[in-house]
Amino acid sequence: MDPSGQPDDGAGLMDGVHLIAEVLSKASGGDFPAVDGGWQRVAPWRDGVEGVVAFTGHAYLAVDDDVSDGTLGSLGPDGFGGASNPRLVSRLAGTGWIDALDIVLVARGLGGEPALVPRSDLRNHPRAEHATSVRSAVTTFGYAAPDDRTLVTLSTGLGGMPEVGVETDASKDRSGTDVVRDALTLVDEGEVVVAACAPGNARALRAFLGAGFEPVASVQLWRPER
Repeated sequence: MDPSGQPDDGAGLMDGVHLIAEVLSKASGGDFPAVDGGWQRVAPWRDGVEGVVAFTGHAYLAVDDDVSDGTLGSLGPDGFGGASNPRLVSRLAGTGWIDALDIVLVARGLGGEPALVPRSDLRNHPRAEHATSVRSAVTTFGYAAPDDRTLVTLSTGLGGMPEVGVETDASKDRSGTDVVRDALTLVDEGEVVVAACAPGNARALRAFLGAGFEPVASVQLWRPER
């Protein structure tokens, strides 16, 4: 049992699928965790990266095992905002890097003929470098025209799920919503895909919502140095 009284599977895996991936997949179909104010501890899904994923009234803390259950519980996590408290996050991150608090959005892949092509020349783009620091197997895509700097990253991200990131080329006559829809053609039809967006980035948030993504949770990541 974890400090909240909720079952703790140790590795955070169920049938080889990380619990966060399972919960997000269920949320994409409208099946959310209980609104009970509780929290659960799970193992990080990527070495060197920890985080908190919070739903309405329930939260998940992915923290490595060098932090004891007692220490984690003493920081006051709960499902009503406590698990995302800046003091808690700062304590767990130590002197390490802390990301912004993001909205987690989910959609389903469109499959079919991809609207984007691999663009290895965009691999050093700042957004691609950021994705590499917190995700795995990052691949960069864009449009075929060499002068088009629109970037889409597809990676193994939150909970081991497919995760997309987007940055549009402002010089091109193309909406962000169109780019996000094209990004979904990179994912098999019907497969759940996630994206993270800062609440203050209203233009990006509107683009994801316009392309069919739905908000289900929040996430904050950090790379701990304790």
